[in-house]
Amino acid sequence: MAYTFHQATLANGLTIVAEVDPLAHSAAAGFFVKTGARDEATPVMGVSHFLEHMMFKGTGDITAEELNQRFDAMGAKNNAYTSNEITCFYAHLLPELAGEGLDLLSRMMRPALRQSDFDTEKGVILEEIAMYDDNPFFILYEAVLEKHFGAHTLSHRVLGTNQSITNLTRDQMQSYFDNRYSADNTVVALAGKVDFQSAVSQIDALCGSWRKTSASRNNASPKLAGEEFTMRSEKVNRGYLLAMCPAPAFDDDRRYAAGLVSQVLGMPDNSLLHWALIEPGLAEDAQAVYDGNDGSGQCFVFAACDPERIDEVWEVTQQAMQSVRDSLKQEDLDRLLAKTVTGATISGERPHDRMHRLGRVFTYLRKYWPLEEELDRLSRVSLADMRAYCDAFPLKPVTVGRLLPKA
Repeated sequence: MAYTFHQATLANGLTIVAEVDPLAHSAAAGFFVKTGARDEATPVMGVSHFLEHMMFKGTGDITAEELNQRFDAMGAKNNAYTSNEITCFYAHLLPELAGEGLDLLSRMMRPALRQSDFDTEKGVILEEIAMYDDNPFFILYEAVLEKHFGAHTLSHRVLGTNQSITNLTRDQMQSYFDNRYSADNTVVALAGKVDFQSAVSQIDALCGSWRKTSASRNNASPKLAGEEFTMRSEKVNRGYLLAMCPAPAFDDDRRYAAGLVSQVLGMPDNSLLHWALIEPGLAEDAQAVYDGNDGSGQCFVFAACDPERIDEVWEVTQQAMQSVRDSLKQEDLDRLLAKTVTGATISGERPHDRMHRLGRVFTYLRKYWPLEEELDRLSRVSLADMRAYCDAFPLKPVTVGRLLPKA
């Protein structure tokens, strides 16, 4: 691939990284702030996500309407997201408009945070919480996270709760912004056809005055609480099951084996859970997912079925989890590697995807990890590696949650 890596750090600690391809037909830019739900005090849970919304409400000299109109006029694909650990704002556009897009992104990263906008958007956030309260998966997933991580902030809900959002004040949001949205807690990632030196000069002019706060995160592996529990709701008529196990952290080399084992267990088709649950008609949905965090990770298994058969589904699920280690075959590994490497390679041809990967990896690891090296490491995962992962992280759930209809 023709991409070359560039890196620069401004005097205030803002890091700029890029994978440049002069032959690309587009450019992408993203601001990655190392902050999310796990970095919030419990009383202000949801402030990261709420703040993401507020960033689109305009700056001191750019209205929300103008902000949206200018991105639209560029034909940019722009948006944002908030997770437990990262908040990202990005744009993907034509190379000749990259400077204009970068200018607008940089300016929106210092929002006005007007009280009137705050009051209006609070209603939007509460509506979003209500919407997710109608989604059985998210209801159960958030409850499992809370039981699994206990008092640790990884248990926090990204959207917050009705109480935390209702009680949140604009001044609390400003304080959180001032501390976490600092120069040294932000990475700007660029990819595609970009002039790196010109971009660095532009970012320095726009962001060089940002403060440095030395914002930190305690990424020590959390003590897991965990328990088995059942919830009942009038909103559901199916049975839902979600089990969570410990897994490697994002910076642990065993994450590759963890991801592959999870696919053997529960990818959408041709997995153990598919053949054991979906094909025989025991469940309509069954999946296993690995997720690496800063300092820890988790694997969760989810299934949806007839409420009357949930115990049977759980028994079959446990059997699949216990048997996955010894069921591993070389042909399974070869097939998964071919599929995974192909998907990553195709994604790597798009500046938008490369920018997101670059920004996320650099935010977590604070070092460059080329896609080519990652694909090489992934292709070298062996059956012995996968079995060693299963030995180190047995698929024995620490937390098991059920969501069932009202009795």
